[in-house]
Amino acid sequence: MDTSLQGKIAVVTGGSSGIGLAIAKEFVGKGAFVFITGRRQPELDAAVAEIGRNIVAVQADSSKLADLDRLFETVKVQKGRVDIVVANAGILEKAPIGQMTEAHFDRLFTINVKGLVFTVQKALPLMPDGASVILMSSAVANKGLGNNSLYAATKAAIRNFARGWIVDLKARRVRVNVISPGPIETPGAAMAGASVFAQIAAQVPVGRLGVPDDIANTAVFLASDDASFINGADIQVDGGWAQI
Repeated sequence: MDTSLQGKIAVVTGGSSGIGLAIAKEFVGKGAFVFITGRRQPELDAAVAEIGRNIVAVQADSSKLADLDRLFETVKVQKGRVDIVVANAGILEKAPIGQMTEAHFDRLFTINVKGLVFTVQKALPLMPDGASVILMSSAVANKGLGNNSLYAATKAAIRNFARGWIVDLKARRVRVNVISPGPIETPGAAMAGASVFAQIAAQVPVGRLGVPDDIANTAVFLASDDASFINGADIQVDGGWAQI
């Protein structure tokens, strides 16, 4: 039995479904105790029931600093520290340059960028030296795709946060790494339809779409001591999709 995260305390934002849920489930399976967040209580309750042990759900919107304060106060009271932070919460909305609105811009940057920044900042007082931070970006940050430039820009910003933060946190030996998923089959992505899935899968060199467990397995590795010399990296988990 793999116990690479035995005794670790983790926070996974956006952990009630899709990639975040897969990460939380895999972390618990490897011995961690996990706090997950999400905006919808029914989905959080379902996630807790599915994982079944060593899991606490905190209803929170990562773009709201008061919610983040409440999240980390809960972590402090219940466990006293956080060894692993996975800043995963985010949204995807599409629009070409001619149709972008101020509201669209503000929503994407507030949730995908502001939320990620302050999730990490507010976790810092609870992090021991040598903790691990994992930031969720996207392979689209490295591709030019129509209707996606604003979303891609929010994800591209994450790469440079990792570069800067490993310097800021050098004295504490806190590792900060990025995962950039390619096309992944999630409940949200399923709304695009089977024909779109098939079209995208044909563009992936390994011949298939990814699944949430592909990302979860990478997160376990980056959070564990096996990745102790990996810092500031951007791991492309995309089947080669963004590499061609």
